[in-house]
Amino acid sequence: MLEFYGIYSQLLRQYIDFKRNLGYRYESEYSYRDFDRFTQNQGCKSIGLTKELCQLWSSKRPNESNSNCYRRVSNIRNFSLYLNSLGIKSYVPSQPKKFKTTFIPYIFSHDEIKQFFSACDHLPITGYSNLTWILPAVFRLIYGCGLRVNEALYLKYEDVNIKKCYIIIHNTKNGQDRMLPFTDSVAKVLTEYLQYREKLNTSSEFFFIKKNGDHCSRDAIYRWFRKILYRARISHGGRGYGPRLHDLRHSFSVHSLASMAEKGLDLYYSLPILSKYLGHSSLKATDKYVRLTADMYPEIMNGINSLCTYVFPEVDTHETK
Repeated sequence: MLEFYGIYSQLLRQYIDFKRNLGYRYESEYSYRDFDRFTQNQGCKSIGLTKELCQLWSSKRPNESNSNCYRRVSNIRNFSLYLNSLGIKSYVPSQPKKFKTTFIPYIFSHDEIKQFFSACDHLPITGYSNLTWILPAVFRLIYGCGLRVNEALYLKYEDVNIKKCYIIIHNTKNGQDRMLPFTDSVAKVLTEYLQYREKLNTSSEFFFIKKNGDHCSRDAIYRWFRKILYRARISHGGRGYGPRLHDLRHSFSVHSLASMAEKGLDLYYSLPILSKYLGHSSLKATDKYVRLTADMYPEIMNGINSLCTYVFPEVDTHETK
């Protein structure tokens, strides 16, 4: 749990708890930590967001993406509305114009996936990092089950059944609990991870923890993701081009569809299954993978393109979930 130290520290924690008690996962703590530091740097002395403070916060930063700016302003707008509901007079910034991302998912080839996990498996475990011992397990689970990174990091110890090869995901982005199977190869890596974890004699409720027993942060996992890409000699195109950590989930989706098509399965029936597996709220969030799969595996998909184009109209592959 992040700590806040400015004059809004108690209210920020209260607001985050309020949202989570309503059933939201609410993963904006890091944005509010930045805002907490911002109020300290601005020397704020009294409670109540001013117009000047909100406009300064809302200004687009150098090299900042439209999506990040949108989320940053939206979060503070919602916090301001919350303050007003408590009787604390605060300026409510305008709702930012909805952005449309132009990012195209990076789909790893099967060879790149092998290179990535080979590099991951050969990281020194002893005396090197507080995190390297969990990376082979956490990355394989993300790819092997098509998880969002926070779904993996917030996984509870009690929700992992290695003997029967399944996990249970609670309180997901779209509010859907999911029971997901995983392969024997993933089970093997998770078993190896647990052999290290059990030596810690920890009472942490989380499945993935650092050597000191603390919960793993998304930022730390992403930094190691970039290091492993470098070790695997998979080039990174820079900010906005990827590969991103979330692209392991995209790659799982495309590889799954390609495997279904190669086995002769009817995607008319298979796509809803994948959608449910991924935790999407509708097929619209999933059917983009048909086009991505057709682009990457045209020799497999040629026989079903006519059907999928009719059933699932072509979508803009720049939109990602």
